[in-house]
Amino acid sequence: MKQRIVLALGGNALGNNLPEQMKAVQSTAHTIADLIAQGHEVVVTHGNGPQVGMIQQAFEVAARYEPKSPHLPMSVCVALSQGYIGYDLQNALREALLERGIHKPVATLVTQVEVDKNDPAFLDPSKPIGGFFSKEEAEVLMAQGEHLKEDAGRGYRRVVASPKPINIIEKETVT
Repeated sequence: MKQRIVLALGGNALGNNLPEQMKAVQSTAHTIADLIAQGHEVVVTHGNGPQVGMIQQAFEVAARYEPKSPHLPMSVCVALSQGYIGYDLQNALREALLERGIHKPVATLVTQVEVDKNDPAFLDPSKPIGGFFSKEEAEVLMAQGEHLKEDAGRGYRRVVASPKPINIIEKETVT
C-alpha cells in the first residue's frame, strides 16, 4: 500500500561536521529514493542541534578576531542550519532520484514553529549546544546573562530551552 511517510532524522545522525554530513545525506538520500520509487510520498524533517552549535561557535570565534562580526540570535542559527542541511539533502535526493530515472521535484522548506510562551522548558533550559567552556569561562558568560550547565564532566556548555512545538507556521505551504 502506498503511503505518505514522514522521516525524522536526528541532528546527530547527520554527523558532527560538513564532510560527515555529506556522507550521511548520500546514504539517507538513497533510502528515501527507494521509498519514492515504490510510490510513497515522503516528507523529511530533521533535527539540527549539533549544526546549530557549530554555526554559533563559528560566529563566536569570528567575533573574537573581528569585533564587527555579529553574534547571531538562536533563531538565525536555526534557520541557517535548516537551510544548509536541506540544501545538501535535497541535492543528494535529486541525484538519487535521477539515477533511478525518476524526475520529481525536491525542495527544502525552512520552517518556524510556534510554542507556548508558558511552556515549562523556558524555566529550565537544558538542551546543550555549541562548544565546551571551562568553569571560569562559564562563570563569566553566566554573569553576562547566558545559560550554561556542566555537561557530563566534560566542561560547561550553553543550554537552550526545547519547548514542545504546537504549530508549524508554514504548514499550509506543504499541505
